[in-house]
Amino acid sequence: MDTYLNFKAFQAAAKSGSFSRAARELGLAVSVVTKRVNQLEHQLHATLFERTTRRLTLTEAGRHYLERSRPLLAEFDDLLKGPSRDAKEIGDFLRIKAPTSLTFFHLRHVFDAYQEAFPRVRLEIVLMDRAVDPVLEGFDVSIGAHWNLTFAGVLEKPLCPLRRMVCASPDYVAKHGMPAHPRDLIDHHCLSFIPTGNAWSFEGRHGPITIEVTPHLASNDGHMLVDAALNGRGIAVASAYIVKDMVRSGRLLPLLTDFPIPDLWIKAISPMRRASAPAVVALIDRLEAFLSPVPPWDM
Repeated sequence: MDTYLNFKAFQAAAKSGSFSRAARELGLAVSVVTKRVNQLEHQLHATLFERTTRRLTLTEAGRHYLERSRPLLAEFDDLLKGPSRDAKEIGDFLRIKAPTSLTFFHLRHVFDAYQEAFPRVRLEIVLMDRAVDPVLEGFDVSIGAHWNLTFAGVLEKPLCPLRRMVCASPDYVAKHGMPAHPRDLIDHHCLSFIPTGNAWSFEGRHGPITIEVTPHLASNDGHMLVDAALNGRGIAVASAYIVKDMVRSGRLLPLLTDFPIPDLWIKAISPMRRASAPAVVALIDRLEAFLSPVPPWDM
């Protein structure tokens, strides 16, 4: 399966011409995509790309392996989906890890419609926001937005990007001022989401910027942090789907808009031993249909 994932990384990099764009498409860290392509080149004893600082260009060997691998991977992807069966005949028990806020606002509707369509599938849905290795913690599907993590023995399905923004209440800004640069956050009250940590990353004109903040308040619940921001307690990094209406109404102000936060990727991860189970495939297909190509909150 490592070879399969290596070829998937190679195809994404060939399509986009960039490891960073391929990483965004696959919902992985750039280092993971680069490592997988390097592993594939070592396996094949061939150089697949000519690398420059701006672009990847396929070598003659790269073009050969791209042409040969496309139909093989497409056939293998179809094989993983399993034989088609009537939904009412599929019976299974799925243990699912899902993010709290996203499930409350959106995914619960997907789960409800799924069980209506597959009445013999029983679900156990555990809501948590930390990263989970489904193999070690016994989940059939783990849904999350932790783009810089990867696990062994799993199949990953990127579903959609998750936009985030920096925001604070008008009262907070009036009292403490408007930060002009990410480094100004060091002198502000920051509200930190524990699963993503205290290292806040931004995209600057000359490259990425990472600031280590000392949180005035830290929590593993995004709603608690948004409420604190609304009450003037500090500056929060929040998912756009949670705060967009608050920003639109003026209850929260977007900050540091010249320094966008890199998107996370929502993805579904399944242990390889379960990834081809018809109930798992059907659930991930429904999640993908709901969230791709544009999630409902970005429409």
